[in-house]
Amino acid sequence: MESWLFLGLILVVALVGKNMSLIIATGVVMILKLIPFSAKYMPVIQAKGINWGVTVISVAILIPIATGQIGFNDLFKTFKTPAGWIAVAAGIAVAILSRYGVDQLAQFPQVTVALVLGTIIGVVAFKGIAAGPVIASGMTFVIVSLFNLHF
Repeated sequence: MESWLFLGLILVVALVGKNMSLIIATGVVMILKLIPFSAKYMPVIQAKGINWGVTVISVAILIPIATGQIGFNDLFKTFKTPAGWIAVAAGIAVAILSRYGVDQLAQFPQVTVALVLGTIIGVVAFKGIAAGPVIASGMTFVIVSLFNLHF
C-alpha cells in the first residue's frame, strides 16, 4: 500500500507541476503494478531501463545528422570556439559521472529515493527536466568521495 501512496503523491506533484514526462512515467509504473505477473519484469526494467532511455535519447540526438541539418562543417566549427571545447569537456565529464552513478545506484539503491525527490523538486519547482538521476548519482558519488562522507 505504501508504494501506491508514494506513487500517487509523485503523480499529484507531477500534475501540479504540469510535468508530462513524470506524469507518463508514474502512470506507466502504476499500470505495470496493476498487471498480474509484471512484478517479475520490473527488476529487468529497473536494470535495463537507463540503457534503453540513453538509446532513445541518442537516437533523437543523431536525427539532425541523419537529416543533414548537422554535418562535418558544423563539427569543425565547434572546435574553433571556447563553447565547443566546453561542450566536449562537459560531455566527457557527464559520461564519467554517469559511470560512477550507475555503480553507486547498484551499490546503494537507497540513494534512489533522495535522487527521485531531488529530481521532482528540480522539475516542479525550477521547471527542470527529469533527465539526470544517473548524472546526479555520479555527482553525489564525487562529492561523497571528496568529503569522505558515508550513507
